[in-house]
Amino acid sequence: MSNDQDTPESQVEVESGAENEIVNEEEPSHTEVGEHEYTVEELKQELEEAKQKAHEAWDKAVRTQAEMENLKRRTQKDLEDAHKFALTSFGKELLPVFDSLVLGLQAATGDSEDVRKFREGSELTIKQFEALFAKFNIVAIDPMGMPFNAEQHQAMMMQVVEGAEPNTVVNVFQKGYLLNGRLLRPAMVVVAKAAEKPFENNAKA
Repeated sequence: MSNDQDTPESQVEVESGAENEIVNEEEPSHTEVGEHEYTVEELKQELEEAKQKAHEAWDKAVRTQAEMENLKRRTQKDLEDAHKFALTSFGKELLPVFDSLVLGLQAATGDSEDVRKFREGSELTIKQFEALFAKFNIVAIDPMGMPFNAEQHQAMMMQVVEGAEPNTVVNVFQKGYLLNGRLLRPAMVVVAKAAEKPFENNAKA
């Protein structure tokens, strides 16, 4: 009988101990390292650093955008120039042919039927050339009587011309041409110069 009475008490103690162990296991463990609590100064510093990084990122984005816009404009200009001046080489080769037609027309003198037909054909061809030049914005430079312009004129010689202002064009050997405002060929000209004053010897004898 005494053995039977001891058994329940032992079981109660064991069960009580097991429950205490379970409760202890469920309790959260506390460690020495806890979450860092930021001070106001630290928060201000991190905010300033974040603002600085955001500002640098914005500046970089703005510079990149500006570079892209500049590249776009340069590319567009290059394409426009390539289109506008694609005829530069061809135009330079075409001008001597046009010059020959004009000179041939000027040399065709006389009243014969053949000369008349030649002149008519040459005049028609010259008009076709001029219409072609106008279509592609090829403009003649005929600076007779105008001030000499070194950017568009090529001085073949200078001479004294009575009544002409110095540094003005007094004769045009060959017309020049512009293609879309860019020089295709300079005009070959004669430029007036001032008359030289005779040397005066004012020394007393």
